[in-house]
Amino acid sequence: QVQLVESGGGLVQAGGSLRLSCAASGRTFSYAMGWFRQPPGKEREFVATYSRTGASTRYADSVKGRFTLSRDNAKNTVYLQMNSLKPEDTAVYYCAASTGFAPVLPPNYDYWGQGTQVTVSS
Repeated sequence: QVQLVESGGGLVQAGGSLRLSCAASGRTFSYAMGWFRQPPGKEREFVATYSRTGASTRYADSVKGRFTLSRDNAKNTVYLQMNSLKPEDTAVYYCAASTGFAPVLPPNYDYWGQGTQVTVSS
């Protein structure tokens, strides 16, 4: 079992930055750790993920060059640094864990956090 708790969301102006945190408990070292988001009225979409080994990352094209993953293994925490935020980044952001290698589809993730709201004003 893995429990995930996101934090760090909030309201920011376009061009600003936020850092989201995902604190994990349980056996997290054997899971791919991903971030997804769900804009208002839309489906949940892939943002970024660490591979199960932790050695590689994948990003959605819409966030490449602006968002960066990092992790602190001692704290069992994964971070999503979000820079140059745009109004279209507004969404509820979710952290998730998967037994797959580095999946990008929500059904391939086994555990989810409760989500944290990010709102980017223009």
